Amino acid sequence: MISTAGTVGKWKAMARPSLPSSLDSTLPGISREVLSVSMEPKYQCQQCKEILRKPFQAQCGHRFCVFCFKQLTSSGPIPCEACQTEGIFEEAMSMLNITVAFPDNAARREIDSLPAKCPNDGCCWSGTLKDYEGQHEGRCDFERVKCEACQAVILLSEKDRHNERECEARTLNCKYCKVTFNFKEIKAHDEICQKFPMQCKDCGKKKIPREKFQEHTKSCAKSKSACQFSEIGCRAVVDNGKQQEHEQTSVMEHLRLMLAVLSSVRLRAEGAVEWQEDSGLGLYRGPEDAPLAGADAAAHNAGRGGAPGVQQKVTALENIVCVLNREVERSALTLEALSRQHRLDQEKIENLSNKVRQLERTLTMRDLQLAESDQSLRELQFCTYDGVFIWKIADFSRRRQDAVGGRAPAMFSPAFYSSKYGYKMCLRLYLNGDGTGRGTHLSLFFVVMRGKYDALLKWPFSQKVTLMLLDQNNREHIIDAFRPDVSSTSFQRPISEMNIASGCPLFCPLAKLAGKSSYLRDDTIFIKAIVDLTGL
Repeated sequence: MISTAGTVGKWKAMARPSLPSSLDSTLPGISREVLSVSMEPKYQCQQCKEILRKPFQAQCGHRFCVFCFKQLTSSGPIPCEACQTEGIFEEAMSMLNITVAFPDNAARREIDSLPAKCPNDGCCWSGTLKDYEGQHEGRCDFERVKCEACQAVILLSEKDRHNERECEARTLNCKYCKVTFNFKEIKAHDEICQKFPMQCKDCGKKKIPREKFQEHTKSCAKSKSACQFSEIGCRAVVDNGKQQEHEQTSVMEHLRLMLAVLSSVRLRAEGAVEWQEDSGLGLYRGPEDAPLAGADAAAHNAGRGGAPGVQQKVTALENIVCVLNREVERSALTLEALSRQHRLDQEKIENLSNKVRQLERTLTMRDLQLAESDQSLRELQFCTYDGVFIWKIADFSRRRQDAVGGRAPAMFSPAFYSSKYGYKMCLRLYLNGDGTGRGTHLSLFFVVMRGKYDALLKWPFSQKVTLMLLDQNNREHIIDAFRPDVSSTSFQRPISEMNIASGCPLFCPLAKLAGKSSYLRDDTIFIKAIVDLTGL
């Protein structure tokens, strides 16, 4: 066995420059199932054993995917296992090192031209391997992917519907109280949500928040409750709105009930007085204490002061009932006057409410007009008319956290134009990446927007577009350029506010913005777009 410990130490000490962005990749080799023909060994990555993706050739002659090569040499140069396996290891030639490896463009062109087919069941796509990698991989509707939330395996074409409607682990925001909860807890949340709309069974009113439902029940005109004279025997149960009417029409009935109560009170009072008089004597009534007859009995009763005192109390209670009767009649008249005044006040309140609603509608329209004017002013502030646009993005850290948390995954730049009467365009930026670049790259896209003068312009849009992340030291800008695919809907004349974005999902690795990066200064980055105006 060949000893390579000393060799590894020597090679690790060498500097390792980073790969150019055009050769960067976050994916290992392409599955060999994609090939329509049997795979030749020279097209196989020595690490992942799949079809080479952006092949790199080591000094020893073995080929690797650029992703696999970066993984192998991430800690410094290492011995080539293929050389060791084949028994051809040479210390000077068989060390995998980024400084002496190079992109194998010849092998890449051969691989790009190989016939390919989609390995997903139900998909009949076919073409070259280059077409598969650039147009079909990761976009096939028949590809099966795993839901990150519930781990279910679903078709890519059904991913959005699954995330929005079917995923058992998806999170929802209550549309009433805005609280976030798991889909499985939706019924339990509806039972306790204080903003949940309820319907009154008595008046039929809908959309009453649960927190105000009990208050509504007490004030609802059609809710029924017992008469306030139920304690003295009134058995009427009437609508809340008709309580006053019931009291006015049942005054005599309520007085009779009150009189009956007073009569029972009088009888109990008389019995109590007799008991008190007997107990006051403190004597046992024997045979010799038989009741006196005639005048002697009357005198005896008068001497005790019994019956006349009870009669006086009864008379006083009857006088109180008469006074109460007169008070009730006066109260009925007052209530009727107050009822008329209440109706007049309600009419005034309704008129004022109508005026308030009209003013609110007017204010809402003014707010919309102000918002539109403000938007127009902001667009004019940053607008250019020469096809060159520099987008300053401040507060980068907070915006990136919002993108990572899913609160604001994408940003749109202000609009810019190729000329005063030319194409209207903007940029779309994903600070946490989109598609194949999610979580690892900035993704930058170019968007053709609907303009006022589209009818006078040449379609489809075919001007070359250059996108740049500016180095604030003005040394090495990150640049990507493309010429539009005129068959794509992204560059046809817009029929909605903006076309589908097209650009670079792997525009810039997020690692380049970490630490003391020359692209990120004072928490700010600058992105530049240049539209070639040749031929316009």
